[in-house]
Amino acid sequence: MHTIEPYWNWRNLYTAEEDARSPFFGREYSETYYTDTIYDHYIHPQWDNIGSATLFLKILYTDYEDGFTIIEMIGEWNDTLYNDIMTLKRDIIDQLVDQGVNKFILIGENVLNFHSSDDCYYEEWFDDIEDGWITLLNFREHVLADFSAINIDNYFIYGGALNDFPWATFRPLQLFQKVDEMVNKRFDAGLLLTQ
Repeated sequence: MHTIEPYWNWRNLYTAEEDARSPFFGREYSETYYTDTIYDHYIHPQWDNIGSATLFLKILYTDYEDGFTIIEMIGEWNDTLYNDIMTLKRDIIDQLVDQGVNKFILIGENVLNFHSSDDCYYEEWFDDIEDGWITLLNFREHVLADFSAINIDNYFIYGGALNDFPWATFRPLQLFQKVDEMVNKRFDAGLLLTQ
């Protein structure tokens, strides 16, 4: 796992550690010292520790004018043991929502497992972004099935083309526009949020 880096090709456009409105403003990173682990596996030092033992992320891009953020995740999303959703919601999402972000693109190809608890923080997040949305790109099928099993899939938009989406081939604004277009087509067609 130590060789899996957060996507770096947009760093010339945005870095969370240089964004005064970001929850990670002022963070410094090492290229050589590996300190964080997921269980007994070191992870690349560019991932951001959010206070969870198993879930790390990287804010790849945030656009406050259009109100969107793109977040890549790695690890195990564990609400059962570590209440990861509470940590994510309180320490990251709330700060972004306070800055006007209401559209979230979560990239989950490196999220290996999900362990559930209740849905109160998911519901709160959904309520906080009244005119926005939360999309899941490239999450593994078994993780999506676990979301569905406890009905938190109602708070996310995923499925179809979003499950195998070549997101890294786009620039951030193009990715947002493409995802927003797919979300709006689903809303316009009166489709359910999930497939």
